[in-house]
Amino acid sequence: MELEKLERVSREHVYKGAIIDLYKDTIKNPDGTIEYYDFIKHKGASAVIPVMDDGRIIMVKQYRNALDRFTVEIPAGGRNTENEDFKECAARELEEETGYKSDDLELLITVRTTIAFCNEAIDIYVARNLVPSKQNLDPGEYINVEIYTIEELVNLVFEGKIQDAKTVAAIMAYNHKFGSK
Repeated sequence: MELEKLERVSREHVYKGAIIDLYKDTIKNPDGTIEYYDFIKHKGASAVIPVMDDGRIIMVKQYRNALDRFTVEIPAGGRNTENEDFKECAARELEEETGYKSDDLELLITVRTTIAFCNEAIDIYVARNLVPSKQNLDPGEYINVEIYTIEELVNLVFEGKIQDAKTVAAIMAYNHKFGSK
């Protein structure tokens, strides 16, 4: 079977939301059969691992409606537009959520959160040389700033206390690349 023979026949816009757009895709398979898929279009997002001078990492604790509980995560947020630079988005979210700024952001990894039905991409940066600034939360956003060692964060992942995909990927990638140094 030639997989390259898959063909999108149509994409119907079903719903426009504040963060996502939902589409119904019609796909023609190589054997001629038709399948229907849900597709969620997302502008993309950025996230950041803010590393303090002593090596500890700044995390944010916030309520997540989808889980109906508080979670510990790396600071992150969606791009304002599809054309916003991912690095600029990361710098903005760092300051908004933690009250720290940095001009020293290095791309660590890019993750695709749910490739089966969504195109969301999150570029994850490491921020160093943090400068205290002012937290500037969005309306309705309530965030506590918490500080951890990388060892504590890895343990929280393996204990199942951190389950957010971008945060798990970021912690594990950071630990692999910088943790033993």
